[in-house]
Amino acid sequence: MGSLLGGNSKRLTVLIFHRVLPEVDPLSPDEMHAARFEALVGTLVQYFNVLPMDEALTRLRSGSLPSRALAITFDDGYADNYTIACPILIKHGVKATFFVASGFLDGGVMWNDVAREALRSFRGDRLDLGWLDLGVCSVATNAERYRLTERLLPKLKYLTPEGRRTALDRLVAETAGSIPSNLMMTTAQLQALQAAGMEIGGHTMDHPILAVLSEAEARQQIADNRAHLTRLLGKAPRYFAYPNGRPEQDYLAVHARFARELGYEAAFTTSYGSVGPESGLFELPRFTPWDKDLLRFALRLSHNFFRSHSRRLFSEGAVA
Repeated sequence: MGSLLGGNSKRLTVLIFHRVLPEVDPLSPDEMHAARFEALVGTLVQYFNVLPMDEALTRLRSGSLPSRALAITFDDGYADNYTIACPILIKHGVKATFFVASGFLDGGVMWNDVAREALRSFRGDRLDLGWLDLGVCSVATNAERYRLTERLLPKLKYLTPEGRRTALDRLVAETAGSIPSNLMMTTAQLQALQAAGMEIGGHTMDHPILAVLSEAEARQQIADNRAHLTRLLGKAPRYFAYPNGRPEQDYLAVHARFARELGYEAAFTTSYGSVGPESGLFELPRFTPWDKDLLRFALRLSHNFFRSHSRRLFSEGAVA
């Protein structure tokens, strides 16, 4: 794998994860699970210089970044980040950054999980979702429920927060859904994650799509999240990640400006590409390692590594 990435290009690859499940979930078959994450982290430390985020960005700015530099990040704040991912990272000597939507700590549930768990717990074989333009759907098998989930989530994602809450309330009522309250981290787990040497970053309070909010609402989401994490952790988070993270569709230049004005040192997107001197500090790209096949992962990672990130909405704050 190392030869695919070349030895001399001083660029930083940043990986993005969300969950690390104990085992494969039929309603989220592409999501990372423990055995797969263990194997992947073992491979990464063998072929890459896996760095803590602060060291990676400091060395990038100073021109001392090692070849095949890589950093690991997680979004949202799932409990399995602490219970499953953290022990694996510690075993391999890796320090990652965890971007936390702090409004979900201590029993909260993200909207996408409400939808998925409502479908999981539904007792019937057919579900009428004509009110979401999805028609009458067969949900007799896990495969059918997974396919419906893949159609349902995009319908809900770009609704206003109020519209999404209304739709989810109706979905839960019509499925008689049983929604777990232990999917996200507790405050104690978050504090233990930091104590284990992991970096904690901001990710808004409630994970809204910032581009659909008013500017005042978006700024409040970023500010309240940073203040909340500061109170819980005893220090202000240094880094921020935009929910969903695609430029113009999910965040705008004004949101990058808010992140800078509120005290963050850098912010991350989900745009493809590796980080180099041309990258904007408040629009740093990340790569999602979906591939289960190691060779396919290596090829796609290689393509991402040599793809400079040119899409920038915010003109201030270059890495170098």
